[in-house]
Amino acid sequence: MDLASKTTAELDALAAEYQQEYERLRGRNLAIDMTRGKPAPEQLDLSEGLLETVSLDDCFGEDGTDYRNYGIIDGIPEAKRLFAEYMEVTPEEIIVGGSASLTMMYDTLSGAVLFGMPGGEAPWKDFGKDGAPVKFLCPVPGYDRHFTICERLGMEMINIDMIEDGPDMDAVEAAVKDDASVKGMWCVPKYSNPSGATYSDAVVDRLASMPVAAGDFRVIWDNAYAAHHLGGGPATVKNLLHACKDAGNPDRVLMFGSTSKISLAGAGVAMMAGSLTNIDDAKGKMFVSTIGPDKINQLRHVRFFGDLDGIAAHMDKHAAIIGPKFAAVDEILERRLGGKGIATWTKPEGGYFISVDVLDGCAAEVVRLAGAAGVKLTSAGATFPFGNDPDDSNIRLAPTMPSVDEIHGAMEVFCTCVELAAADKLKQK
Repeated sequence: MDLASKTTAELDALAAEYQQEYERLRGRNLAIDMTRGKPAPEQLDLSEGLLETVSLDDCFGEDGTDYRNYGIIDGIPEAKRLFAEYMEVTPEEIIVGGSASLTMMYDTLSGAVLFGMPGGEAPWKDFGKDGAPVKFLCPVPGYDRHFTICERLGMEMINIDMIEDGPDMDAVEAAVKDDASVKGMWCVPKYSNPSGATYSDAVVDRLASMPVAAGDFRVIWDNAYAAHHLGGGPATVKNLLHACKDAGNPDRVLMFGSTSKISLAGAGVAMMAGSLTNIDDAKGKMFVSTIGPDKINQLRHVRFFGDLDGIAAHMDKHAAIIGPKFAAVDEILERRLGGKGIATWTKPEGGYFISVDVLDGCAAEVVRLAGAAGVKLTSAGATFPFGNDPDDSNIRLAPTMPSVDEIHGAMEVFCTCVELAAADKLKQK
């Protein structure tokens, strides 16, 4: 039943039907939050044993170092070995830090603005004689916190469309080839936020080898969902650092990861990996701002997980909790909106989000209607720089926090809001 093929009279009748259903659902007084990709309490409970792995008389490193004290700004050796394997680099190519990779990414880019990057001629704040800002490529729809970093640092953001296997590389290559003010690019290579897309080998190879005008151009490779499958096992992504080395551009990428959605969201371990040149540069900047990370927490994680097999087994438990939630969202979207021509959505195999595209000009209205009916959604436009979706069509769903029963209630509201907004929009044509 394609709504676009309906007559005005038929749309009027449907709109009245949808409005009646919406009023019925609003009367349920729901209070369901699907705004952020938060782990559910059951997921956090999986890491309860993490807090019991270290005691006061057993918080020493393998070489006897007292991890209660200052020092070791780039991470304890045990953590560097484990997470180097996780990031597919050597222990010399990684820094293991505090609890948030977002903090490491912000510090990295603010450091580039203030002090520059290896391969560059000046700090990014001094680029251009006319004071024009540096530019960053932003695949869209994308992660709002990435865009907020650029906004805060005064960078100009350039939208790059996301397609099935990653960003539109023709557009990326055209943007970086001759413009030295383009200093970097955001990438979430596996189960991208919010589309769930995983980068193909061809995309990785093109990112590694493409000609760039800026010698200090950096790909910020936020592999936030490296192990976060929904039941079918994690997807594979070609290692960009290795590809950059093979292409003769070893300093091009900075890779980030964390255990924030593996262990405890607010008390995980974050990491940054890159070439030795980039790691030495980062450590030099960190030396001014820290005396060292929480080494006890790093030791907890090493002892709790043990090795990559331990992490994989733990993530299978996560998948058993959240996989049915994603399946419920997809089933309801298919049943309620399939074939109506008013919405498309992604079917991710991992990550934390589902991306929905509704009719142009309808996303903000859908979010407003849902909020009034007790279902909080991420703001329309949040997946674009400055919160400006030029088509007003994209909505990010975050199914992990609510229960399956809550998801059923929330998605019935959501689908009704999509139908109502679409019918009203089509009546205007």
